[in-house]
Amino acid sequence: MDRIAYIAAGGAAKVLEQQSVLSNNMANVATSGFREQLVNYRAVPINAENTSPTRVATIASTPGSNFGQGAMTETGHALDVAVMGDGWFAVRGPNGQEAYTRAGDLAVNQNNQLVNQAGHVMLSNDGAPIEVPERGSITFTSDGSITALGAGDNPADIQVIGQLKLVNPPAQAMQRGDDGLFRFDQGNGPAAAPADPAVRMVSGFVEKSNVSAAETMIGLIRNGRMFEMQMQIIQDADRNAERANSILSSNG
Repeated sequence: MDRIAYIAAGGAAKVLEQQSVLSNNMANVATSGFREQLVNYRAVPINAENTSPTRVATIASTPGSNFGQGAMTETGHALDVAVMGDGWFAVRGPNGQEAYTRAGDLAVNQNNQLVNQAGHVMLSNDGAPIEVPERGSITFTSDGSITALGAGDNPADIQVIGQLKLVNPPAQAMQRGDDGLFRFDQGNGPAAAPADPAVRMVSGFVEKSNVSAAETMIGLIRNGRMFEMQMQIIQDADRNAERANSILSSNG
């Protein structure tokens, strides 16, 4: 392949990778607690015979995440909760292992367990699901403690039924999964992060996605134009090669 066309094809492939990430971000603009995914690239030296030691190639590295807090929206709903500042809610992932999310739009499932809108079971400090009394009303405190009062019960009978597990591991140890949940991984595989009593939450609010719809749309448009430019370069390289072959053939 012509060197120019090869470089342009590589650039087009990187643009498509960026476009995929941006499209996923745009699709999750309205997803509570979603963390924007970032595309990272790194330069690597090309070690080959007859090449300059200054030549490098660009390859994609592990995608990162924007851990900045999303906008807080007041809902007034008793089951809506949001982490204030740094921290995560612990949930049970699809594989049964502990995972982490910022989504706190909660509900009670058919088993009377607290879940978020994605259906993930919320976990307590001991790693167990939190069960809510039948038709009971619940309230949250800032440390995640949950009190409940059963239907028809005397207000004096209010009781603590559990505490949401709140964690705050280092951001660099949080790995995003294909299911949108994060895992705590310090290089030895996913593990359960310890509860952090310093993490605080608030009820009656939900945290929005931290994706900027406007900036993401601009990025999608910019990448679309860049892809067209790379394709044009490949077409020009092909035409130049055809013309060169035609000249050589006529001179032969």
